[in-house]
Amino acid sequence: MDEIQRLLEMRKYESALIAHGYNIIAGVDEAGRGPLAGDVFAAAVILPEDFLPEGLNDSKKISEKKREKLFDEITKNAISYAVGRASADEIDNINILQATYEAMRRAVKGLRVKPDYVLIDGNPVTDMPFLHASIVKGDSLSLSIAAASIIAKVSRDRYMLEMDSIYPGYGFAVHKGYGTKAHKDAVWELGPCPIHRRSFLKKWYKESDR
Repeated sequence: MDEIQRLLEMRKYESALIAHGYNIIAGVDEAGRGPLAGDVFAAAVILPEDFLPEGLNDSKKISEKKREKLFDEITKNAISYAVGRASADEIDNINILQATYEAMRRAVKGLRVKPDYVLIDGNPVTDMPFLHASIVKGDSLSLSIAAASIIAKVSRDRYMLEMDSIYPGYGFAVHKGYGTKAHKDAVWELGPCPIHRRSFLKKWYKESDR
């Protein structure tokens, strides 16, 4: 399968919806559910029907350099895109799943062009204010969701670079908040910072043990 055929195959969900009269379709995906620190991000993206950017795929399957290039292409050509996020405090208060749903809802509500239909990566999202469907592994199967995965991932990575300068010593610029050995060692040495998710740390870290 050549690249154009692959991209057209990834438009099958969007094409089916257009055939049923849903002309403005947004893809939604998240980034940052697993890390020990930082906000969870989500993005919503509406692509033009003829936009087939070379190499677009699940953000986890492509290099950082390629993600950055695709981010620029998508943001330049998208009909509309928006980023939503939920803080570490929200994650601790309502749990990571509900915080992820909230970030997704915020992303969709932030679109300046309102969608007729929303395609969401993974599981169904409660209280989504538009007609929607969820697609397991949608970031590999839907062009719109793949685009959203790029926007969410790059946006979160850039945010973690900012956090590295605000909270030095944890290595956020390197591991982006994920639970690497170096990150855990830094938490033991320095203690948690304001963007750490206490509900994630409690499985292995106690302030009283320091």
